[in-house]
Amino acid sequence: MAKTATSLSDTHAEFIRSQNMFFVGTAPVGARGHINVSPKGMDTFRILNPTAIAYLDLTGSGVETIAHLRENGRIVIMFCAFQGPPNILRLYGRGRSVKPEDVEFPSLQE
Repeated sequence: MAKTATSLSDTHAEFIRSQNMFFVGTAPVGARGHINVSPKGMDTFRILNPTAIAYLDLTGSGVETIAHLRENGRIVIMFCAFQGPPNILRLYGRGRSVKPEDVEFPSLQE
């Protein structure tokens, strides 16, 4: 049975940090358009605080994720264990794109 939480615990953070890969999923509002699921990794994910995260979206095959976020903001990020005991952690939330020229971008970098 799935468990839900309103914020990331230390256990969640430890699991996230131990994964080399994660997946980002978004979808348009209507029945037309594509549901988008993209693999991500390469140390691009950060936990900003227990209720906020960020990831660096490197170049890929298109801008479906950004288009969907602009349309409706809905996003899910999934981490799954490829080694050790089976485990899946999904982060459901609202997202937005922050570009390098945006005033808040430097504060999101380490």
